[in-house]
Amino acid sequence: MARILIVDDEPSLCQMLQITLRQAGHEVETVSSGQAAHKKIETRIYDVIVSDIRMPGVSGIDLLERARATRSTAAFVLITAVPDASTAIQALNLGASRYVIKTDHLVEELKLVIDQLLEETALRDDNLRLRSELLKVFARENIIGESPRIRAILETIRNVAPTNSTVLITGESGTGKELVARAVHEASLRRDKPFVSINCGSFPETLLESELFGYLKGAFTGADTNRKGIIESANGGTLLLDELGETSLTMQVKLLRVLQERKVRPLGGNADIPIDVRLIATTNRDLKKMVAAGQFREDFYYRVSVITIHVPPLRDRREDISTLAHHFLQRFAKEMKKSVNGLDRDALAALARHHWPGNVRELEHAIEHAVAVAGEQERLLRPEHLPESVTGWQAPAAGSIDHITIPEGGIDFEQEMLQLEKRYLLGAIQAAGGVRTRAAELLHMSYRSFRHYAKKNGI
Repeated sequence: MARILIVDDEPSLCQMLQITLRQAGHEVETVSSGQAAHKKIETRIYDVIVSDIRMPGVSGIDLLERARATRSTAAFVLITAVPDASTAIQALNLGASRYVIKTDHLVEELKLVIDQLLEETALRDDNLRLRSELLKVFARENIIGESPRIRAILETIRNVAPTNSTVLITGESGTGKELVARAVHEASLRRDKPFVSINCGSFPETLLESELFGYLKGAFTGADTNRKGIIESANGGTLLLDELGETSLTMQVKLLRVLQERKVRPLGGNADIPIDVRLIATTNRDLKKMVAAGQFREDFYYRVSVITIHVPPLRDRREDISTLAHHFLQRFAKEMKKSVNGLDRDALAALARHHWPGNVRELEHAIEHAVAVAGEQERLLRPEHLPESVTGWQAPAAGSIDHITIPEGGIDFEQEMLQLEKRYLLGAIQAAGGVRTRAAELLHMSYRSFRHYAKKNGI
Protein backbone atom coordinates (compact mmCIF):
# COMPACT_ATOMS: atom_id res chain seq x y z
CA MET A 1 0.00 0.00 0.00
CA ALA A 2 1.22 3.49 -0.89
CA ARG A 3 0.22 6.95 0.28
CA ILE A 4 -0.79 8.99 -2.77
CA LEU A 5 -1.71 12.67 -3.20
CA ILE A 6 -3.84 13.70 -6.21
CA VAL A 7 -3.75 17.40 -7.21
CA ASP A 8 -6.18 18.60 -9.91
CA ASP A 9 -8.74 21.39 -10.26
CA GLU A 10 -11.21 18.95 -11.88
CA PRO A 11 -13.21 17.39 -9.00
CA SER A 12 -14.57 14.58 -11.18
CA LEU A 13 -11.06 13.42 -12.16
CA CYS A 14 -9.90 13.56 -8.53
CA GLN A 15 -12.90 11.47 -7.45
CA MET A 16 -12.39 8.91 -10.22
CA LEU A 17 -8.70 8.48 -9.41
CA GLN A 18 -9.41 8.28 -5.70
CA ILE A 19 -11.96 5.47 -6.16
CA THR A 20 -9.72 3.49 -8.54
CA LEU A 21 -6.58 3.76 -6.45
CA ARG A 22 -8.35 3.02 -3.16
CA GLN A 23 -9.77 -0.13 -4.72
CA ALA A 24 -6.16 -1.08 -5.51
CA GLY A 25 -5.39 -0.84 -1.77
CA HIS A 26 -3.73 2.60 -1.63
CA GLU A 27 -4.30 5.45 0.81
CA VAL A 28 -5.41 8.41 -1.34
CA GLU A 29 -5.90 12.10 -0.60
CA THR A 30 -7.09 14.71 -3.09
CA VAL A 31 -6.81 18.51 -3.24
CA SER A 32 -8.00 20.93 -5.89
CA SER A 33 -5.16 23.49 -5.90
CA GLY A 34 -1.39 23.77 -5.80
CA GLN A 35 -1.56 25.92 -2.66
CA ALA A 36 -3.47 23.21 -0.76
CA ALA A 37 -1.10 20.55 -2.05
CA HIS A 38 1.93 22.50 -0.87
CA LYS A 39 0.55 22.62 2.68
CA LYS A 40 -0.01 18.85 2.55
CA ILE A 41 3.54 18.19 1.34
CA GLU A 42 4.99 20.26 4.18
CA THR A 43 3.18 18.23 6.85
CA ARG A 44 2.90 14.70 5.43
CA ILE A 45 5.08 12.15 3.63
CA TYR A 46 3.78 10.73 0.36
CA ASP A 47 5.05 7.91 -1.83
CA VAL A 48 3.53 9.32 -5.04
CA ILE A 49 2.24 12.78 -5.98
CA VAL A 50 0.10 13.14 -9.12
CA SER A 51 -0.47 16.73 -10.21
CA ASP A 52 -2.04 18.54 -13.14
CA ILE A 53 0.38 21.04 -14.71
CA ARG A 54 -2.04 23.83 -15.56
CA MET A 55 -3.80 25.09 -12.43
CA PRO A 56 -4.64 28.60 -11.20
CA GLY A 57 -2.06 30.09 -8.84
CA VAL A 58 0.52 27.39 -8.08
CA SER A 59 1.06 25.25 -11.18
CA GLY A 60 2.19 21.62 -11.23
CA ILE A 61 5.72 22.75 -12.16
CA ASP A 62 5.74 25.18 -9.20
CA LEU A 63 4.54 22.39 -6.93
CA LEU A 64 7.26 20.07 -8.19
CA GLU A 65 9.93 22.68 -7.44
CA ARG A 66 8.54 23.28 -3.95
CA ALA A 67 8.37 19.55 -3.27
CA ARG A 68 12.00 19.09 -4.22
CA ALA A 69 12.98 22.14 -2.17
CA THR A 70 11.42 20.50 0.90
CA ARG A 71 13.44 17.35 0.11
CA SER A 72 10.34 15.29 -0.60
CA THR A 73 11.32 11.85 -1.90
CA ALA A 74 7.92 11.15 -3.44
CA ALA A 75 7.72 10.01 -7.05
CA PHE A 76 6.16 12.92 -8.96
CA VAL A 77 3.80 12.42 -11.92
CA LEU A 78 2.70 15.42 -13.97
CA ILE A 79 -0.42 15.22 -16.14
CA THR A 80 -1.67 17.65 -18.77
CA ALA A 81 -4.36 18.00 -21.42
CA VAL A 82 -2.13 20.29 -23.53
CA PRO A 83 1.11 18.53 -24.60
CA ASP A 84 4.16 20.83 -24.67
CA ALA A 85 7.63 19.44 -25.37
CA SER A 86 9.47 22.26 -23.59
CA THR A 87 7.32 21.86 -20.47
CA ALA A 88 7.89 18.11 -20.50
CA ILE A 89 11.65 18.60 -20.69
CA GLN A 90 11.52 21.17 -17.88
CA ALA A 91 9.48 18.80 -15.72
CA LEU A 92 11.89 15.89 -16.20
CA ASN A 93 14.89 18.14 -15.55
CA LEU A 94 13.31 19.24 -12.27
CA GLY A 95 12.94 15.64 -11.17
CA ALA A 96 9.52 14.53 -12.36
CA SER A 97 9.26 10.73 -12.55
CA ARG A 98 6.71 10.64 -15.38
CA TYR A 99 4.88 13.02 -17.75
CA VAL A 100 1.44 11.76 -18.80
CA ILE A 101 -0.98 13.17 -21.40
CA LYS A 102 -4.69 13.27 -20.48
CA THR A 103 -6.64 10.89 -22.72
CA ASP A 104 -9.77 8.78 -22.40
CA HIS A 105 -7.59 6.08 -20.83
CA LEU A 106 -5.93 8.38 -18.29
CA VAL A 107 -7.17 6.53 -15.20
CA GLU A 108 -5.94 3.13 -16.41
CA GLU A 109 -2.65 4.61 -17.59
CA LEU A 110 -2.04 6.40 -14.29
CA LYS A 111 -2.78 3.21 -12.34
CA LEU A 112 -0.17 1.39 -14.45
CA VAL A 113 2.37 4.23 -14.07
CA ILE A 114 1.92 4.31 -10.29
CA ASP A 115 2.40 0.53 -10.05
CA GLN A 116 5.61 0.85 -12.08
CA LEU A 117 6.89 3.67 -9.89
CA LEU A 118 6.18 1.74 -6.70
CA GLU A 119 8.04 -1.27 -8.09
CA GLU A 120 10.99 0.96 -8.98
CA THR A 121 10.96 2.49 -5.50
CA ALA A 122 10.85 -0.93 -3.85
CA LEU A 123 13.75 -2.10 -6.02
CA ARG A 124 15.73 1.05 -5.22
CA ASP A 125 15.10 0.60 -1.49
CA ASP A 126 16.16 -3.05 -1.70
CA ASN A 127 19.35 -2.02 -3.49
CA LEU A 128 20.07 0.62 -0.86
CA ARG A 129 19.55 -1.93 1.92
CA LEU A 130 21.77 -4.43 0.12
CA ARG A 131 24.54 -1.87 -0.38
CA SER A 132 24.25 -0.86 3.25
CA GLU A 133 24.61 -4.49 4.36
CA LEU A 134 27.54 -5.05 2.00
CA LEU A 135 29.23 -1.94 3.38
CA LYS A 136 28.68 -3.20 6.94
CA VAL A 137 30.27 -6.54 6.09
CA PHE A 138 33.24 -4.95 4.30
CA ALA A 139 33.74 -2.36 7.04
CA ARG A 140 33.50 -4.97 9.80
CA GLU A 141 36.28 -6.99 8.18
CA ASN A 142 38.47 -4.13 6.93
CA ILE A 143 37.72 -0.69 8.40
CA ILE A 144 38.11 -1.35 12.10
CA GLY A 145 37.12 1.14 14.77
CA GLU A 146 34.23 2.69 16.65
CA SER A 147 35.61 6.20 17.07
CA PRO A 148 33.39 9.13 15.97
CA ARG A 149 35.74 9.83 13.06
CA ILE A 150 35.50 6.30 11.70
CA ARG A 151 31.72 6.28 12.08
CA ALA A 152 31.57 9.60 10.19
CA ILE A 153 33.70 8.14 7.37
CA LEU A 154 31.41 5.11 7.07
CA GLU A 155 28.36 7.38 6.95
CA THR A 156 29.97 9.45 4.18
CA ILE A 157 30.77 6.27 2.23
CA ARG A 158 27.19 5.10 2.62
CA ASN A 159 25.88 8.40 1.22
CA VAL A 160 28.30 8.91 -1.69
CA ALA A 161 28.79 5.32 -2.86
CA PRO A 162 25.58 5.16 -4.96
CA THR A 163 26.64 8.28 -6.92
CA ASN A 164 29.21 8.58 -9.69
CA SER A 165 30.98 11.57 -8.12
CA THR A 166 34.78 11.52 -8.00
CA VAL A 167 36.20 10.97 -4.53
CA LEU A 168 39.51 12.23 -3.11
CA ILE A 169 40.74 10.35 -0.03
CA THR A 170 43.41 12.15 1.97
CA GLY A 171 45.54 11.07 4.91
CA GLU A 172 49.00 10.03 6.02
CA SER A 173 50.63 6.84 4.77
CA GLY A 174 49.36 3.74 6.51
CA THR A 175 45.96 5.12 7.56
CA GLY A 176 43.93 2.83 5.27
CA LYS A 177 43.02 5.10 2.37
CA GLU A 178 42.82 2.23 -0.12
CA LEU A 179 40.44 0.35 2.18
CA VAL A 180 38.14 3.38 2.16
CA ALA A 181 38.33 3.46 -1.65
CA ARG A 182 37.42 -0.23 -1.84
CA ALA A 183 34.53 0.33 0.57
CA VAL A 184 33.14 3.04 -1.74
CA HIS A 185 33.35 0.60 -4.67
CA GLU A 186 31.81 -2.30 -2.72
CA ALA A 187 28.83 -0.18 -1.67
CA SER A 188 28.29 1.27 -5.17
CA LEU A 189 26.26 0.15 -8.16
CA ARG A 190 29.59 -0.78 -9.79
CA ARG A 191 30.53 -3.42 -7.20
CA ASP A 192 30.22 -6.25 -9.76
CA LYS A 193 32.50 -4.41 -12.19
CA PRO A 194 36.32 -4.07 -12.05
CA PHE A 195 38.14 -2.25 -9.26
CA VAL A 196 41.51 -1.31 -10.77
CA SER A 197 44.23 0.59 -8.94
CA ILE A 198 47.62 2.03 -9.83
CA ASN A 199 50.20 3.76 -7.66
CA CYS A 200 51.10 6.95 -9.54
CA GLY A 201 54.36 7.31 -7.62
CA SER A 202 55.66 3.90 -8.71
CA PHE A 203 56.21 4.79 -12.37
CA PRO A 204 58.19 7.42 -14.27
CA GLU A 205 55.90 9.71 -16.26
CA THR A 206 56.38 8.03 -19.67
CA LEU A 207 55.72 4.58 -18.27
CA LEU A 208 52.74 5.80 -16.22
CA GLU A 209 51.18 7.21 -19.39
CA SER A 210 51.47 3.92 -21.25
CA GLU A 211 50.13 2.02 -18.21
CA LEU A 212 47.11 4.31 -17.91
CA PHE A 213 46.22 4.84 -21.57
CA GLY A 214 47.57 1.71 -23.22
CA TYR A 215 49.30 1.70 -26.57
CA LEU A 216 49.23 0.33 -30.09
CA LYS A 217 51.94 -1.74 -31.67
CA GLY A 218 54.78 0.47 -32.87
CA ALA A 219 53.81 3.45 -30.69
CA PHE A 220 57.32 3.49 -29.22
CA THR A 221 60.44 1.36 -29.10
CA GLY A 222 59.52 -1.94 -27.46
CA ALA A 223 55.77 -1.69 -28.18
CA ASP A 224 55.59 -5.05 -29.98
CA THR A 225 51.86 -5.64 -29.41
CA ASN A 226 48.69 -3.70 -28.70
CA ARG A 227 48.04 -3.28 -24.98
CA LYS A 228 44.91 -2.11 -23.22
CA GLY A 229 45.48 0.61 -20.63
CA ILE A 230 44.41 0.48 -17.00
CA ILE A 231 41.73 3.14 -17.54
CA GLU A 232 40.09 1.07 -20.26
CA SER A 233 40.44 -2.08 -18.13
CA ALA A 234 38.39 -0.35 -15.42
CA ASN A 235 35.54 0.42 -17.85
CA GLY A 236 32.20 0.11 -16.11
CA GLY A 237 33.87 -0.02 -12.71
CA THR A 238 36.13 2.04 -10.47
CA LEU A 239 39.64 3.38 -11.11
CA LEU A 240 41.80 4.14 -8.07
CA LEU A 241 44.71 6.52 -8.66
CA ASP A 242 46.85 5.98 -5.57
CA GLU A 243 49.13 8.87 -4.51
CA LEU A 244 47.74 11.29 -7.09
CA GLY A 245 50.00 14.06 -5.77
CA GLU A 246 52.97 12.35 -7.43
CA THR A 247 51.65 13.00 -10.97
CA SER A 248 53.23 15.68 -13.16
CA LEU A 249 51.37 18.75 -14.40
CA THR A 250 51.41 17.26 -17.91
CA MET A 251 49.82 14.02 -16.72
CA GLN A 252 47.20 16.00 -14.79
CA VAL A 253 46.14 17.72 -18.03
CA LYS A 254 45.71 14.34 -19.74
CA LEU A 255 43.74 12.88 -16.85
CA LEU A 256 41.54 15.99 -16.71
CA ARG A 257 40.66 15.46 -20.37
CA VAL A 258 39.67 11.86 -19.64
CA LEU A 259 37.39 12.96 -16.81
CA GLN A 260 35.76 15.73 -18.83
CA GLU A 261 35.30 13.91 -22.13
CA ARG A 262 34.92 10.34 -20.81
CA LYS A 263 37.23 9.15 -23.55
CA VAL A 264 40.73 7.69 -23.66
CA ARG A 265 43.19 7.49 -26.56
CA PRO A 266 45.94 4.83 -26.52
CA LEU A 267 49.48 5.94 -27.33
CA GLY A 268 50.03 5.70 -31.08
CA GLY A 269 46.29 5.72 -31.77
CA ASN A 270 44.20 8.27 -33.64
CA ALA A 271 40.75 7.35 -32.30
CA ASP A 272 39.20 7.88 -28.86
CA ILE A 273 37.64 5.03 -26.90
CA PRO A 274 34.52 5.92 -24.84
CA ILE A 275 34.80 4.89 -21.19
CA ASP A 276 32.51 4.78 -18.16
CA VAL A 277 34.76 4.89 -15.11
CA ARG A 278 34.32 6.26 -11.62
CA LEU A 279 37.53 7.88 -10.37
CA ILE A 280 38.73 7.64 -6.79
CA ALA A 281 42.10 9.15 -5.88
CA THR A 282 44.22 9.03 -2.74
CA THR A 283 47.07 11.24 -1.58
CA ASN A 284 49.21 11.74 1.52
CA ARG A 285 50.18 15.22 0.31
CA ASP A 286 48.38 18.54 0.83
CA LEU A 287 47.06 19.19 -2.68
CA LYS A 288 45.76 22.65 -1.76
CA LYS A 289 49.28 23.74 -0.81
CA MET A 290 50.57 22.15 -4.02
CA VAL A 291 48.01 24.17 -6.01
CA ALA A 292 49.17 27.37 -4.31
CA ALA A 293 52.79 26.45 -5.10
CA GLY A 294 51.98 25.77 -8.75
CA GLN A 295 52.75 22.06 -8.37
CA PHE A 296 49.20 20.83 -8.94
CA ARG A 297 46.62 22.12 -11.41
CA GLU A 298 43.74 23.95 -9.76
CA ASP A 299 41.15 22.82 -12.35
CA PHE A 300 42.22 19.21 -11.92
CA TYR A 301 42.10 19.52 -8.11
CA TYR A 302 38.49 20.69 -8.12
CA ARG A 303 37.58 17.99 -10.64
CA VAL A 304 38.92 15.14 -8.48
CA SER A 305 37.83 16.51 -5.09
CA VAL A 306 34.07 16.67 -5.63
CA ILE A 307 33.83 14.49 -2.51
CA THR A 308 36.75 14.57 -0.05
CA ILE A 309 37.19 11.99 2.71
CA HIS A 310 40.00 12.55 5.22
CA VAL A 311 41.28 9.48 7.05
CA PRO A 312 42.75 10.60 10.38
CA PRO A 313 46.10 9.32 11.70
CA LEU A 314 45.95 6.65 14.37
CA ARG A 315 47.25 9.05 17.04
CA ASP A 316 44.06 11.11 16.54
CA ARG A 317 41.77 8.14 17.17
CA ARG A 318 43.52 6.36 19.98
CA GLU A 319 40.26 4.82 21.17
CA ASP A 320 40.54 2.46 18.18
CA ILE A 321 44.04 1.16 19.00
CA SER A 322 42.87 -1.65 21.29
CA THR A 323 40.15 -2.75 18.85
CA LEU A 324 42.60 -2.77 15.94
CA ALA A 325 45.25 -4.60 17.96
CA HIS A 326 42.85 -7.41 18.90
CA HIS A 327 41.63 -7.63 15.30
CA PHE A 328 45.19 -8.10 14.00
CA LEU A 329 45.99 -10.46 16.88
CA GLN A 330 43.14 -12.80 15.96
CA ARG A 331 44.13 -12.76 12.31
CA PHE A 332 47.83 -13.47 12.81
CA ALA A 333 47.26 -16.02 15.57
CA LYS A 334 45.02 -17.95 13.18
CA GLU A 335 47.52 -17.66 10.31
CA MET A 336 50.47 -18.74 12.47
CA LYS A 337 48.45 -21.33 14.43
CA LYS A 338 49.41 -19.72 17.75
CA SER A 339 47.39 -20.05 20.96
CA VAL A 340 47.81 -16.39 21.94
CA ASN A 341 44.43 -14.69 22.24
CA GLY A 342 44.93 -11.37 24.02
CA LEU A 343 47.25 -8.63 25.25
CA ASP A 344 48.15 -8.01 28.87
CA ARG A 345 47.59 -4.64 30.54
CA ASP A 346 51.19 -3.45 30.09
CA ALA A 347 51.21 -4.33 26.38
CA LEU A 348 47.99 -2.40 25.83
CA ALA A 349 49.43 0.55 27.77
CA ALA A 350 52.54 0.47 25.58
CA LEU A 351 50.40 0.53 22.44
CA ALA A 352 48.38 3.43 23.82
CA ARG A 353 51.53 5.46 24.55
CA HIS A 354 53.17 5.03 21.16
CA HIS A 355 52.91 7.90 18.65
CA TRP A 356 52.30 5.57 15.63
CA PRO A 357 54.06 7.49 12.85
CA GLY A 358 53.32 4.54 10.56
CA ASN A 359 49.64 4.56 11.58
CA VAL A 360 47.46 1.44 11.23
CA ARG A 361 50.03 -0.26 8.99
CA GLU A 362 52.69 0.11 11.71
CA LEU A 363 50.30 -1.29 14.33
CA GLU A 364 49.52 -4.24 12.06
CA HIS A 365 53.24 -5.01 11.65
CA ALA A 366 53.83 -4.59 15.39
CA ILE A 367 51.15 -7.18 16.23
CA GLU A 368 52.41 -9.52 13.50
CA HIS A 369 55.88 -9.26 15.04
CA ALA A 370 54.53 -9.87 18.55
CA VAL A 371 52.54 -12.95 17.56
CA ALA A 372 55.51 -14.33 15.62
CA VAL A 373 57.95 -14.08 18.57
CA ALA A 374 55.45 -15.27 21.21
CA GLY A 375 55.97 -18.82 22.48
CA GLU A 376 53.74 -21.66 21.31
CA GLN A 377 51.95 -21.84 24.66
CA GLU A 378 51.68 -18.09 25.30
CA ARG A 379 48.14 -16.89 25.95
CA LEU A 380 48.78 -13.15 26.27
CA LEU A 381 51.13 -10.80 24.44
CA ARG A 382 53.43 -8.84 26.76
CA PRO A 383 55.52 -5.70 26.12
CA GLU A 384 58.65 -7.79 25.42
CA HIS A 385 56.86 -9.39 22.46
CA LEU A 386 56.28 -6.02 20.80
CA PRO A 387 58.96 -4.36 18.64
CA GLU A 388 61.34 -2.17 20.63
CA SER A 389 60.54 0.67 18.22
CA VAL A 390 57.02 0.62 19.71
CA THR A 391 57.71 0.03 23.40
CA GLY A 392 61.30 1.14 23.95
CA TRP A 393 61.48 -1.99 26.14
CA GLN A 394 64.67 -3.97 26.61
CA ALA A 395 65.69 -6.55 29.17
CA PRO A 396 67.84 -4.86 31.86
CA ALA A 397 71.41 -6.12 32.09
CA ALA A 398 72.27 -8.21 35.10
CA GLY A 399 72.81 -6.01 38.13
CA SER A 400 71.66 -2.87 36.32
CA ILE A 401 69.10 -0.44 37.67
CA ASP A 402 66.09 0.03 35.36
CA HIS A 403 65.87 3.76 35.92
CA ILE A 404 65.91 6.89 33.75
CA THR A 405 66.90 10.26 35.18
CA ILE A 406 65.04 13.27 33.83
CA PRO A 407 67.02 16.55 33.99
CA GLU A 408 65.61 19.41 36.03
CA GLY A 409 64.66 21.37 32.93
CA GLY A 410 62.82 18.38 31.42
CA ILE A 411 63.22 16.97 27.90
CA ASP A 412 61.52 17.15 24.52
CA PHE A 413 60.20 13.58 24.56
CA GLU A 414 59.20 13.33 20.91
CA GLN A 415 62.53 14.80 19.74
CA GLU A 416 64.42 12.39 22.00
CA MET A 417 62.47 9.44 20.55
CA LEU A 418 63.18 10.60 17.01
CA GLN A 419 66.89 10.79 17.80
CA LEU A 420 66.71 7.32 19.33
CA GLU A 421 64.99 5.99 16.20
CA LYS A 422 67.69 7.50 14.00
CA ARG A 423 70.52 6.03 16.12
CA TYR A 424 68.99 2.56 15.93
CA LEU A 425 68.46 2.82 12.17
CA LEU A 426 72.01 3.99 11.49
CA GLY A 427 73.40 1.37 13.87
CA ALA A 428 71.48 -1.38 12.12
CA ILE A 429 72.61 -0.20 8.67
CA GLN A 430 76.23 -0.17 9.85
CA ALA A 431 75.91 -3.62 11.44
CA ALA A 432 74.35 -4.96 8.24
CA GLY A 433 77.15 -3.60 6.06
CA GLY A 434 74.76 -1.21 4.32
CA VAL A 435 72.30 -3.96 3.29
CA ARG A 436 68.96 -2.48 4.27
CA THR A 437 66.92 -5.67 4.09
CA ARG A 438 69.34 -7.16 6.65
CA ALA A 439 69.14 -3.98 8.72
CA ALA A 440 65.35 -4.38 8.83
CA GLU A 441 65.79 -7.97 10.03
CA LEU A 442 68.16 -6.84 12.79
CA LEU A 443 65.48 -4.42 14.01
CA HIS A 444 62.83 -7.15 13.79
CA MET A 445 60.64 -5.15 11.43
CA SER A 446 59.39 -5.51 7.86
CA TYR A 447 61.40 -3.86 5.10
CA ARG A 448 58.40 -1.63 4.37
CA SER A 449 58.41 -0.34 7.95
CA PHE A 450 62.19 0.12 7.77
CA ARG A 451 61.84 2.25 4.62
CA HIS A 452 59.14 4.34 6.32
CA TYR A 453 61.36 5.08 9.34
CA ALA A 454 64.41 5.71 7.17
CA LYS A 455 62.51 8.20 5.00
CA LYS A 456 61.05 9.93 8.06
CA ASN A 457 64.53 10.34 9.56
CA GLY A 458 66.11 11.51 6.30
CA ILE A 459 68.35 8.45 5.96
